[in-house]
Amino acid sequence: MNRSRIHRLLAERRQFLTYCLIGFSGVGLDLVAFTVLVTTASVHHQVANAVAYVLGTTNNFFLNVLFNFRTRDRLLARFLSFQAVGLLGLVTSAGILWLLVDRMRIGPIPAKIATLSVVLALQYNLNRLISFRRRGVDAP
Repeated sequence: MNRSRIHRLLAERRQFLTYCLIGFSGVGLDLVAFTVLVTTASVHHQVANAVAYVLGTTNNFFLNVLFNFRTRDRLLARFLSFQAVGLLGLVTSAGILWLLVDRMRIGPIPAKIATLSVVLALQYNLNRLISFRRRGVDAP
């Protein structure tokens, strides 16, 4: 394995780990908002999921812009792309919640936690390849 390949693999791992750390802050915000909405405000779990998800996704976009992908160009287009990927994640999360809560009768909080790893993998890969892609750099 040559030096540039090793450097690229290390950079990708660092980027993924930073994405995960930033994601944890979004997940924390998402879970707190979801829990408050479901338990305190008696909001339906799907509505609470959507509201909490948008809060977490918006948080993650701005932190990724500043600290991870460090892209400052085309912010509106990147934000819309990130939100589109987030919408796909939300649909995935809602589907898993429907299966676990409405069909399998698992509580909404454990079910929400179960959605996180699936959505993390999906969104990281799509955001890296689409939302934060640098022109000419990440092309396959």
